[in-house]
Amino acid sequence: MTLRLAATFARRELRGGLRGFRVFLACLALGVAAIAAVGTVRAAITAGLAEQGSALLGGDAQATLTYRYATREELAFMEEVSTTLSETVDFRSMVTVGDERALTQVRAVDGAYPLVGSVTLDPPMSLPDALAGDGTRPGGVMERVMADRLGLTPGDSFFMGTQEFVFTAVLDAYPDNAAAGFSLGPRSIVLAADLADAGLLSEGTLFDTDYRMLLPPGVDLQALEDRADAAFRDSGMRWRDSREGAGGTARFVERMGAFLILVGLSGLAVGGVGVSAAVRAYLGGKTETIAILKTLGATRGTIFATYAIQIGALTALGVTLGLILGAGIPLALAPVIEAQLPIPADFTLAPAPLAEAAIYGLLAAAIFTLWPLARTEQIKAATLFRDAFAGGDALPRPFYLVLTAGLIAVLLGLAIWFSGTVFLTLWTAGGIAGALLILVLAASLIRLIARRLRPGVRGRPALRLALASIGARGGESTSVVLSLGLGLAVLAAIGQIDGNLRRAFTAELPERAPSYFFVDIQPDQIAGYRQILADDPAVSAVETAPMLRGIITRINDQDADTVAGGHWVVQGDRGITYADALPDGDTLTAGEWWGEGYTGEPQISFAAEEAAEIGLVLGDTLTVNVLGRDITGTITSFRQVNWDSAGLGFVLTFNSAALAGAPHSWISTVYADEAAEAGILREVATAYPNVTAIRIRDAIDRVAVLVEGITAATRYGALATLVTGFLVLIGAAAAGERARTFEAAVLKTIGATRGMIVASFALRAALLGLAAGVVALTAGIAGGWAVQTFIMEDDYQIIWGNALWIVGGGIMVSLLAGLAFAVRPLQAAPAQVLRARD
Repeated sequence: MTLRLAATFARRELRGGLRGFRVFLACLALGVAAIAAVGTVRAAITAGLAEQGSALLGGDAQATLTYRYATREELAFMEEVSTTLSETVDFRSMVTVGDERALTQVRAVDGAYPLVGSVTLDPPMSLPDALAGDGTRPGGVMERVMADRLGLTPGDSFFMGTQEFVFTAVLDAYPDNAAAGFSLGPRSIVLAADLADAGLLSEGTLFDTDYRMLLPPGVDLQALEDRADAAFRDSGMRWRDSREGAGGTARFVERMGAFLILVGLSGLAVGGVGVSAAVRAYLGGKTETIAILKTLGATRGTIFATYAIQIGALTALGVTLGLILGAGIPLALAPVIEAQLPIPADFTLAPAPLAEAAIYGLLAAAIFTLWPLARTEQIKAATLFRDAFAGGDALPRPFYLVLTAGLIAVLLGLAIWFSGTVFLTLWTAGGIAGALLILVLAASLIRLIARRLRPGVRGRPALRLALASIGARGGESTSVVLSLGLGLAVLAAIGQIDGNLRRAFTAELPERAPSYFFVDIQPDQIAGYRQILADDPAVSAVETAPMLRGIITRINDQDADTVAGGHWVVQGDRGITYADALPDGDTLTAGEWWGEGYTGEPQISFAAEEAAEIGLVLGDTLTVNVLGRDITGTITSFRQVNWDSAGLGFVLTFNSAALAGAPHSWISTVYADEAAEAGILREVATAYPNVTAIRIRDAIDRVAVLVEGITAATRYGALATLVTGFLVLIGAAAAGERARTFEAAVLKTIGATRGMIVASFALRAALLGLAAGVVALTAGIAGGWAVQTFIMEDDYQIIWGNALWIVGGGIMVSLLAGLAFAVRPLQAAPAQVLRARD
């Protein structure tokens, strides 16, 4: 009966429209929309990757080998399980046109390529025709950015190594692009057979061979993967099939989407403060109605249910609006989004992300409205008739406190389940909770400071009034600092993280960074290479080291991945080297170096930090697969490796006798004046066309492009938080409008001018904005430091430009909102207002 009566009261009150709930609906809808939009885009990309797995991979399955070709046994296995097999070689090389040189990522293909999908060229032609050449020179195609950089047009010549090619077409699109991973240069495609005499694929050269297969219909992909893994895992073969055609791209999209949804949850938390303020303001305006209901005998349960039903109905409306926006905007902008993505996306109405966003919205609304709703039970009828809604107890009944804690626990549990990232979710939740606690404490401190300062302010009535209002108990200081401060804290943290990411990749090169990495230097070329650079006065230093790639397969004769717990060192192949002497820049931290001329059993020196993470100790044995051959050595020392120098560094170093006989090449870093870099490249490339040069600054610029994409996505997520924070502030200002109306009436009655009242309102808003900005900045800097230090595992530096914008923005936004809601209080008639408060 109570619920039915409450539903009747709620329905009648809702006939009055949505006045007072615009901010409530806007905050809730915007937070839900942001989460739904991110989820919809993520679902579209995931669906596109799943649907086009074979095209992205370039076949139904792929086996990859590092720095070698398949053995007879491996080829026999792949030919047995497939109907068609294609072999391609992927490596870096220099393209030379006259005196111009540029780094490219080469795909050397066979006649069967591509097995799935097609290559798009400009001018239009088939790939076999483009690679056939002009009868005297073999053909080659490359991406437009490379052709434009070198000034190539169809018919022009270019060199790779010692082989001359004719440029036949621009490479606009090709299969398996998403599966190719990060590259340091634009893509070129040539026939593998045309590189036979180019001198680029000698033993020890850094390259990958990919064997793509078309499989019989209905084959069990998991069983085939298990069979390949059991037979060839220790030989270094990496197996993948169409279920994960995009490889790391799919995992990156999933994790980035989860991160952005957590950013969206931060925005929803910001909006929750506005939702709570809107409910408080609405219930504050319903004091007369609540008083009448209590006088007529309504129980506190009836009153709670009446307004809970109203809030529930409006919550459903806000969530629905958010879902419509969150799903509709990505669908409407699908062609634009697809054009910007390097991977396929299938935009449809995806129920799962919408359900996730709806659950988040409903739980957030419940958490932030339960407290003000619960307080209606504590207000006595007589108190309500005096229009003192805020005079209730500070805390609701314990039942509601427990219920609120339970809802927060459910929200956290679901966030962990949906995102799949326990650590990041708990960090985000902890950051939000910490920021709220800091802001509540800061608001109390601000009120205390204002009360202490007010007596000392003489001759400045506007400032004295502003300080009195800020220090008043039950005033708007707490709501303004909370609503504005939480939004600014999220923005400050994101701004600090964004700034530190940019600094790390663009502005924080070591003071003495190398100009070039040179790779693929053959053993018979290293002496001449060193001589060329030794004769160049612009070269200040040269570092060289032999370079092989190996996979750690076993630790103490147990599976390495199991022992190391999936540590990155045992995931895939690692760079390894050999040396007689301790490498320059490394510091021995434990054990003993084997010394010059050691020829006994293989010994290994391991990077100290990574060894500690894995749990290695002196005397442990490692089995490393190098070019299909297992080499087992004993760890006899640990080294501190300086990874920040951008120079040469290796996790594993063997004694020379253990690896010197294996096919390998050399790598080198060259330190030189920037003005001399072009001449050094020209001289080395002329003497050794097979050697590939990677300019450090170009590589960092390319990484910076990727980082820019990531930080841009984060900033777009923060934009929703920014708008939500502004709406929250408007809600807080609206909630305090009635109090400002009473204050203005009292001040007018005792003789205050309009100018003095406006000045006091403006000073109050500016001071509260300044306080909220400073507190938010402190919380944001702390949050940015935590993410940068513990998640990014990088150095942290305060980005003062972003910081000052946060403080200035807090002052300006608070001032504008405060003055906007000062118009009606100034226009109100004092007699009418004071009689209503009697």
